[in-house]
Amino acid sequence: MNAVQTYRYLQPSTLGAAGLDLQTCGGPAANPRFFSGFLTTPAAAAAGLLAVAEVARTRYHQPVSPASLDPVVTGSRDRLRFESFSGCCGVYARMDVLPAGFDGEVAGHGTTNVDVNPPLREALARVGGLEPLHAAVGPDDVTVSTLDDAVVEKKVPLPGRWLRGFAEVQVLTAGFEPRAEIPAAEAAAFLRRLPGGSDRSVLWAVPAGRTLRLTSRPVPGAVCLAGAGRLTALRGLLRHARVLRVYGPAVRPGSPAVPSTWELDTGALRLSLTLSPEPYRGFSGEGAALLALAGDEVVDDAELVATLLSWDPTIDVAALADAAALPDDRVRAALAQLGTAGRVGYDVADAGYFHRVMPYDAGRAERDNPRLVGARVLVERGAVVQEGEHATVRSDEEAYRVRRLPDGGYACTCRWWARHRGERGPCKHALAVSMVAAAAEVGV
Repeated sequence: MNAVQTYRYLQPSTLGAAGLDLQTCGGPAANPRFFSGFLTTPAAAAAGLLAVAEVARTRYHQPVSPASLDPVVTGSRDRLRFESFSGCCGVYARMDVLPAGFDGEVAGHGTTNVDVNPPLREALARVGGLEPLHAAVGPDDVTVSTLDDAVVEKKVPLPGRWLRGFAEVQVLTAGFEPRAEIPAAEAAAFLRRLPGGSDRSVLWAVPAGRTLRLTSRPVPGAVCLAGAGRLTALRGLLRHARVLRVYGPAVRPGSPAVPSTWELDTGALRLSLTLSPEPYRGFSGEGAALLALAGDEVVDDAELVATLLSWDPTIDVAALADAAALPDDRVRAALAQLGTAGRVGYDVADAGYFHRVMPYDAGRAERDNPRLVGARVLVERGAVVQEGEHATVRSDEEAYRVRRLPDGGYACTCRWWARHRGERGPCKHALAVSMVAAAAEVGV
């Protein structure tokens, strides 16, 4: 269900003689100031920011008139991250401005929305040249004091799907590995060969020398490319990029469609697009985080881990586990729980988690995941009867058989599993069985 979110900016973001002035909304404070300094590659930064903004205003499945949502920006110790989801929640875009990409100070830590309005997009499209561009992310002290009453408000529907998408993407991409790296020239040629528009086919990209070849069937080492037209947002940055890197989970012959990440690296910044397994599927419904959220101790673990997070570029799971006196798997589950409120993300390039700050609501995981709510009800009712490697779950006057699979997942005789075969996360019956099994292991 969508709520109406009001973004309050002191003035519109602009690009003028004084440089790029990006206005921030609420977050760690009203209109926080994250950065003031120079962008060392202004044309590339402009192209990357345009790409993130373009994704935020695009609905790739059943395209409709664009309705822009303002990207999210996070300031951390040594970089700025701009993120967005598409209107259909099937594409996640992120631009990381790395230390080589700016000359200035990250003055604040936190997360907020940033105003990218139509006039600013038009101005960014005209940025060129090699001279550094002065940029401010957030108003400076003078702006705050002199324009205190000149508030610009945007009232837009803020889908809860964005927060659910943040949670699912970080769980899914944590299982990715690098699959290919090709030079920018070959990447440009490859992207030009792709079908465009609203193409909904599921293709597979296979490393072939210095480029990628496309096939209609998965093979080991291949990367899923579902709805190739969704990579269009990368094209503006191609002329600035050094390499295209592609990430994805391991696949085999007969594998179903899976998500993938496509990343352009200029040396000063990285722009990545993570695609859902199929164009009509939004990340918010993937269910990848459900097993991690099912543990009885996960909420308490998340609250403990949240107090230990810092603004390091990446989160060290082993160090967190030592500090919290928890095993690694419980720390990862706690990070998944925090991800339901957008508190952490995962960077495939650094192979590590990173920190955001958004309001943390421990109950969000329950409200946003009806299968999790249903599973807890089944456990409370004693509906699960364990029988060796199998279990019987009584629900809605029916008895369902759940069995453990070799890969650690579950199969069920319910309609949900028959329809999705585990591709959209576990059903509520499998979740209930996993909860009972976990409780038995700790002697509860």
